[in-house]
Amino acid sequence: MKKRGFSEFILKDELTMSFIKTFEEVTRFMSVRPSFYNAEMLAVLWLTEEDIVKKLLPPPLEPMQDPLVFAFVANYPKTNFSLPYYESALFLGAMFKGEPGFHCLSMPVTNDMAMAGGRELGGYPKKIAQIQLKKDGQNVVGWTERHGIRFMEIQASLTGTVNDEELQTFVEMLTSKGGMTVYNFLHGQKPVETTTQPSFHLLKQFISVDQQTTEIGEAKVTLKESQYDPWAEVEVVKVLGAIYSVSNNIMQEITVLAETDPMTFAPYGFRMWDPFPE
Repeated sequence: MKKRGFSEFILKDELTMSFIKTFEEVTRFMSVRPSFYNAEMLAVLWLTEEDIVKKLLPPPLEPMQDPLVFAFVANYPKTNFSLPYYESALFLGAMFKGEPGFHCLSMPVTNDMAMAGGRELGGYPKKIAQIQLKKDGQNVVGWTERHGIRFMEIQASLTGTVNDEELQTFVEMLTSKGGMTVYNFLHGQKPVETTTQPSFHLLKQFISVDQQTTEIGEAKVTLKESQYDPWAEVEVVKVLGAIYSVSNNIMQEITVLAETDPMTFAPYGFRMWDPFPE
């Protein structure tokens, strides 16, 4: 059988319907910065207990001065990498060497390509779920459900009045550069029957946000116990308010900040998985 050389690989420039991709297809895939157009999002911020944040943040991330939580439900009607889909997420406020950002605890999605890309390239702990976001005038409702459990629901009334005036302070602090900084961990499992240790890397990614529409209001957050998606662990102590927005978002280049000790990180490394049956 004739071996296929790299020069032959480079010369193929047509789109393929094959398990083997052309050099141009590989290059295009690796160079795409995921972009979201007219992204519709209902976000809510709340304060939890300091001990909860300390427990859930993997080192070397450190808690912010205030135990801030950020969650959202989003509808992405158009992207440059996949079909339209819905997404929700749960973040903790975090610091690395004095720079504030968010650490993602969970990110359910309704699309398999969005799940694969986020998990494999960006370290986002994604799972397939049922997600809805509906706006009726000033009232907006978003929820997320897996295994028949609606473990998160946000209800917002976009009257311009928020639950707590601290909302604006936190929003300005975390989005002052035209977007938000996210800290994730990219890691792999130990290969079977080898002494090779898995690698665990702390990643930093900036998400630039071009706001088209922004409305604020009061929010109510309901978290329900689930062994598969333990969002209720992040207790709601004080709701700050809701933000409804339509924006164009671009996920910028990922930077590797540090490599963490495998044994230290191991307890945090299973957020992408449901518990195994006993």
